[in-house]
Amino acid sequence: MIPNININGKEITPYIIMALIGAFIFGIFVCHIAKKNKKDVNDVIILLLIAVLGVFIGGHLLYGITNMNRIVYLITHFNRLRGFKGLIGELEIIFGGQVFYGGLIGGLIASYIYISKKKMDKEFFFDIGAVAIPLFHFFARIGCFLSGCCYGIESKIGFTYKYSLIESANFVNRFPVQLVESFCNLLIFIFIYLLYKKNKLKGKLIYLYFIIYSIIRFILEFFRGDYYRGFLFGLSTSQIISIVLFITGTIMLIKQKKISNE
Repeated sequence: MIPNININGKEITPYIIMALIGAFIFGIFVCHIAKKNKKDVNDVIILLLIAVLGVFIGGHLLYGITNMNRIVYLITHFNRLRGFKGLIGELEIIFGGQVFYGGLIGGLIASYIYISKKKMDKEFFFDIGAVAIPLFHFFARIGCFLSGCCYGIESKIGFTYKYSLIESANFVNRFPVQLVESFCNLLIFIFIYLLYKKNKLKGKLIYLYFIIYSIIRFILEFFRGDYYRGFLFGLSTSQIISIVLFITGTIMLIKQKKISNE
């Protein structure tokens, strides 16, 4: 929607700017809540850094999986690569992007490992995560809209891109699915935050987030126009993960509720 910003010869996309804003607000929010609950802020900061590392690795790995055809091509045509530089170039194409679900899973796994090792309050931090994740995602999806990535299907209602790095996104009126998802994330944030403030579903809010977001994401995938994200059985990679996440969230929510009632 808007062109990249050039800083000292480096192209900075609007997505990166909005994602950094979201990450900053995410960190401030988590630290503020943790401090109010008398948690060690130093531990929280280290936890956030480890979570970011997990997000980075997970997001890039899942992006690579969605480019499985290129991975197969790389393996079968390995002898045609132009040395080490050619290999690095191919790997940059395969793993050069980010997928939200990969980042979410990677961040949660990394956080769980650190929290378990430090014997921190799992219920508290995952409850806070359930509140803060959609807050970050709200800003990130606005960044997607401004950059012209994760774009929607062709539609009479929508916007036309001119500056997207993805050529197929440009000069076609497209449904603003990123803004719809951004708004949905804002609603999720408000809803789960209210539950947290009222001390409802304590220790279970992350599972509630899994259920709500997976339903929304599954539906919105039908309005996505970027078909490079991988498909299986007629469903996108994100829809398959949404189904798994929904089932996981539902089972864990029921299981935790039964434990609470015993």
